[in-house]
Amino acid sequence: MTHPHRPCCPPATDSPAEPAMPAPPAPAPGPGPDTRQQSTRGQVRLPGGEFSMGDAFDEGYPEDGETPVHEVRLAPFHIDETAVTNARFATFVKATGHVTDAERHGSSAVFHLAVDAPSADLLGRAAGAPWWINVRGAHWRRPEGARSSIAERQNHPVVQVSWNDATAYARWAGKRLPTEAEWEYAARGGPAGRRYPWGDELTPGGRWRCNIWQGEFPHTNTAEDGYLATAPVKSYRPNGYGLWNTSGNVWEWCADWFSPTYYAHSSVEDPRGPAQGTSRVMRGGSYLCHNSYCNRYRVAARSANTPESSSGNLGFRCANDASAPA
Repeated sequence: MTHPHRPCCPPATDSPAEPAMPAPPAPAPGPGPDTRQQSTRGQVRLPGGEFSMGDAFDEGYPEDGETPVHEVRLAPFHIDETAVTNARFATFVKATGHVTDAERHGSSAVFHLAVDAPSADLLGRAAGAPWWINVRGAHWRRPEGARSSIAERQNHPVVQVSWNDATAYARWAGKRLPTEAEWEYAARGGPAGRRYPWGDELTPGGRWRCNIWQGEFPHTNTAEDGYLATAPVKSYRPNGYGLWNTSGNVWEWCADWFSPTYYAHSSVEDPRGPAQGTSRVMRGGSYLCHNSYCNRYRVAARSANTPESSSGNLGFRCANDASAPA
């Protein structure tokens, strides 16, 4: 499944030139974790309540379905203050022996400027988005290919993880993935109607507040914000709820199936997305987003990908019910 209107977003696993191995069955989403006692480690508790969800500035892409703006009421919940790090994901893998979808497939999507692998491992470019290369041996431990490593990036967000991988981690950690509505409410940081977590101006006082692309995509990134690719999970400043990097850095998986028409008939009370679909919601944008072609680092912006897909700019954070013990 490819999305030609989403050039910066991760390509679906079946879009590279080299065919991928069949994906393992996706785990059924549930209301919460099912393998361990619930845990709110590293999470903040949010009060819930009513907020206006969607694009109030009419800046979204029609295919993404960011409108109509609609009122949503959420019960209190917990959410991770940061995206899950390489260090935490390594602990999960060591404890469970989990094998990620990228490892099963034998390859994953890497942005062309970040590839660190022998030429023989470059299996092809994504149709319609040639800056994405299907790289043999790219997975969470070696996100840019066989020559790369996360050894010096323990506090960076884990990437090259699919929705299936994120769900498996969340269940092991005694957590769950946030619903899309929970994610947007948390990302906004409190005040309603803002374009970004910190306000309506991208660089207040001339300072960068998130990790996105500067320069001319896809060949020149001036890294004015300090980072060419991922940044540590506690970079810049947290929003009003104490959450870090809800704009830019890495896309984050949500629990919901994606539909561009869902907002027109969304439930008001704790919406959980369509009952079925082919792609899962992603939120937040990434270090590859830029206003000239992909203005998806706004808090209302949304995108999607297939549950088995992974790439070098796609991670996640977890949530939990308010009833979870501290």
